[in-house]
Amino acid sequence: MALPPFQAALDEHHDAVARFLVATVGRQEAEDCLQETLLSALRAYPRLRPGSNVRAWMLTIARNKALDSHRVRARQPVPVGDAEPGGTAVMDGGSPDEELWGAVRELPPKQRAAVVLRYVNDLSHREIAGVLDCSEAAARRSLHEGLTKLREDWT
Repeated sequence: MALPPFQAALDEHHDAVARFLVATVGRQEAEDCLQETLLSALRAYPRLRPGSNVRAWMLTIARNKALDSHRVRARQPVPVGDAEPGGTAVMDGGSPDEELWGAVRELPPKQRAAVVLRYVNDLSHREIAGVLDCSEAAARRSLHEGLTKLREDWT
């Protein structure tokens, strides 16, 4: 089975990759990660084997770009807010959903990716294993451990 033209593959999988990145790195960094993902995919597409799972392949590239983004963010200073004259800091308040996705972004990389792939992209355990390049049992375990950690933090 021959691969579709890159534009057709992009049209079909763009939304899934974008949702994955927004959930993984946040809205602010998602656009940059998406652009990096698409550039890498475009460069590597001619080398992709016919019959490959293009969706899993693109999500794998997106996962790698998200990991790169997390590594860069870990090396940057964290802003703490503007100081008020009374000596307290003004912090941005967030909705519960923003706080939850912030907690998801704090999970270890494989757990974070498994949770996002399952609940944002609605992938099966087998498909998650393909994206994470691990066994199905390992994908199940990563998802379970990520959900357990989130429940501990949110209970």
